[in-house]
Amino acid sequence: MRPVRAGLLFALIVALGPVARADDPKVLTRIAFGSCVDQDKPVPIFGAIAAAKPDLLLLMGDNMYADLDRKVKVTPEVIREKYAQMAKVPGFAKLKATCPMLGTWDDHDYGKNDAGAEWEHKDAAQKEFHDFFETPADSPRRAQKGVYHAEVYGPPGKRVQVIMLDTRYFRSPLKKGPFDAKLRTAPYLPNTDADATMLGTEQWKWLETQLKKPAELRLLVSSIQVISDEHPFEKWATFPKEREKLYALLKSTGASGVMILSGDRHLADISVDPTAIGYPLYDVTSSGFNQSSKNWRAPEQNSKRVGGMPHGDNFGFITIDWTDNPRVSVQICDEDGDTTCGFKVRLATLKGTGTAATTAPAGPKPPEGVLTPAEAAKKAGETVKVQFVVQSIGGKANLYLNSDKDFRAKDNFAVVVPVKVQKGALAKGDIEKLVGATIRVTGKVETNKQGSATLEVADEKAFEVVKE
Repeated sequence: MRPVRAGLLFALIVALGPVARADDPKVLTRIAFGSCVDQDKPVPIFGAIAAAKPDLLLLMGDNMYADLDRKVKVTPEVIREKYAQMAKVPGFAKLKATCPMLGTWDDHDYGKNDAGAEWEHKDAAQKEFHDFFETPADSPRRAQKGVYHAEVYGPPGKRVQVIMLDTRYFRSPLKKGPFDAKLRTAPYLPNTDADATMLGTEQWKWLETQLKKPAELRLLVSSIQVISDEHPFEKWATFPKEREKLYALLKSTGASGVMILSGDRHLADISVDPTAIGYPLYDVTSSGFNQSSKNWRAPEQNSKRVGGMPHGDNFGFITIDWTDNPRVSVQICDEDGDTTCGFKVRLATLKGTGTAATTAPAGPKPPEGVLTPAEAAKKAGETVKVQFVVQSIGGKANLYLNSDKDFRAKDNFAVVVPVKVQKGALAKGDIEKLVGATIRVTGKVETNKQGSATLEVADEKAFEVVKE
């Protein structure tokens, strides 16, 4: 649970060179992420990030601060100057030379604290953003409104999709309440206007298209927190209808493997909502590279928190084990590269239930009265006839014919063939050849200890292999 400490020589890292591009089939296994860096202060954490040797670095906003000096009016020229200062930070320059990066912006590199669509210099700020990240001159991204962007890395079966949202360019005005002496701030109130938006029409359409693309792990990057909703500052909960829309889209597209990464808060936080989209939705906040409080402070209120680092500079680090039953390890690390908190989750746990959740073949359409696994799973205690393509087979004594390649998946439907009926057409040797075949089975639906649906075959007459 610990990335390599910062003591390794940068020369070794430089010799390795960039290791991942979106058009490169190389498998990603190590991804760093973070936000919030003041270009006028030292950034020792960049050395720890480099020493961890990530395949990819995600910069999630406030990649420099254009508006800290209140005596200076922010203009496109000021934004350009601040980016130029950031580019000269030694640790950043070494990272850029050795590690591929993807970025989005937040308010301070956008140019104005907490700003949205109303910011007068947003188009000029977008140009400076693309110049800083060296977006090709002929890229369609330079012509679009907003800096949202997505890439898919790796071959089928080991694909990582990175979706960088733009929560600034299109965002509707915030609503502010009266000053609260206890909070020592004027909290933002929910904007429930019918036309209030976080992403804007075109970005919402784009996001739906991205979520329908095949990928095993999806890192959805939002510059502000999505799940945490109890602090008084900017967050998706400030636009509750938009957050509901995001959750609904994740469910309707059946997007599996989604994990949210966020920044902004000058602290690290790990939140999880187990009910929002049908599987555990994590929001991992890493902020900031050099903007966090260096002294102890109490954690913000967050009832969905499962881990955090309320003070101290930090970065996030993801390690993916692509071997059998892939697992994702997520760490929050301090400026020494030491892990302060984290979690592990199987990709099989992050599995959607919508129409795009799986690319498994559907097989022939079930006739009237014959149910799909999803329909049959809702009929616990009832006798039904179910049909599906066998994706995997397991078991030693009793055999299990699974509707999902991963028998641990929550929505896997398993047909159980007990030893006593493994004869004739159901002989063990014949059953083990049924992967890829369409079966139709009659029996009583039960729910196992893991919450998945099963149906036990009572006799040979209840089991049929459907011819294509």
